[in-house]
Amino acid sequence: MGQTNKIMITGYWPPTNEMIRPFSQNIAQNPSGWQGGNWEGRGYDIHSYFPEFPGGVDVNPRGTGDFQVDYQRASSDFWRLVDELKPVAIITFSRGSFGSNWELESRARKLPLSQWSPDYLAPTRPTSDLPIANEPNNFIRNSSLPMANIRDAVNAANLGVSAFIDTSNSFGGNFVSEFTSYHSAWYANLHASPDDPFRCVAGGHIHVGIHTPVASAITSTQITLRELITHVNTIVPAPSTAAVGLGALAIASLRRRR
Repeated sequence: MGQTNKIMITGYWPPTNEMIRPFSQNIAQNPSGWQGGNWEGRGYDIHSYFPEFPGGVDVNPRGTGDFQVDYQRASSDFWRLVDELKPVAIITFSRGSFGSNWELESRARKLPLSQWSPDYLAPTRPTSDLPIANEPNNFIRNSSLPMANIRDAVNAANLGVSAFIDTSNSFGGNFVSEFTSYHSAWYANLHASPDDPFRCVAGGHIHVGIHTPVASAITSTQITLRELITHVNTIVPAPSTAAVGLGALAIASLRRRR
């Protein structure tokens, strides 16, 4: 019945927060200005959310701001933001293994609450009041991202970033990354119906290697978004870029008046 033109992307530790910074509307996090409005003239607005790590991740592994590395904050921020945006697609990112890589998680698993690895602030595991607590234990949510297309496009760019699809039984781990990965696939599953007034046609997670250079990660993000948008347009009508452009101008005008 309908869908928005909004795509939501989130990050955690560097380089994932740095690579999606241009898509933040938070002026404190992105003083250069939001680049996500009608991105590349494709008709979609890209919105990013991520934490900062003053002092570095060794000193401050939890971070500050949106999407802190914390189960309770990740859950509350996720549901608050999807309620605001009603995104047509979601990609969650987090830092993965050593090396320069782009690991597309094929699925995510909901662990029993006691089996998640502890985070950095009590309560250190997901609690029974969170929405995920009502999901069946060990239930699997599959990514609906165009994984093969993203993998092939990133590898073809010759950025020194190895893109691959993870189908291993380790899933995405048992920490906040896997927790968030489950949420992105879950939301897309919940709103996959063509009859949904705010349909979401793609959701999934990408782990980015610790040693991926920020410049390469930024380019890989752009490639990923292009492939995602191409995929979305095969499922739902492409938004009117003219209408989107007028909307963006109206928002900019309102902001200038404040």
